[in-house]
Amino acid sequence: MTEESTREARRKKSIETELKRLEESAMYSSQMQFEQTKQWRGVNLILGLPASLLAAIAGTAALVNTGGRVAAGIIALASAGFGATLTTVNASHRMNQAAAAANAYLEIQTAARQTREIDLPYLSIEEARALLVELTARRDEQNKTAEPPNRRSYKRAQKNINSGGQTYTVDGTESPEE
Repeated sequence: MTEESTREARRKKSIETELKRLEESAMYSSQMQFEQTKQWRGVNLILGLPASLLAAIAGTAALVNTGGRVAAGIIALASAGFGATLTTVNASHRMNQAAAAANAYLEIQTAARQTREIDLPYLSIEEARALLVELTARRDEQNKTAEPPNRRSYKRAQKNINSGGQTYTVDGTESPEE
């Protein structure tokens, strides 16, 4: 093996290692964003359902009985409070934003894995480096726009990954040489 080919092999190994890091980073980021999505969906339901139900009850109370106007007013105020909180928190937008970020991270994860597993052995150093730069830029751009996950999302994502939530059945049954 020449010095040139040894240097190229070391460089490809370094690129492979960096692709693995990128893949792992995207995996954790996607899982955390999916957990954020679940949390925001819960907040949306916790605030939205009572707001709707209380509005319906207040309207019914006001129409059915003139003596129930005070109760209807109190219920309407409670409904408005839930609605105002829901609007301020903007849970449905945050839920959609977290889901979009999670899917973008999954795309990066998949592209990094496919580059590493399928393309890297056949690419020149320049081609491999260019793909790594492009994937890193995509990840960095996504990091700028994704809402930072909270501690609960991090813990739940870690638990999901550690329990095999990101493992494909094929990964345990085949080796690349087969």
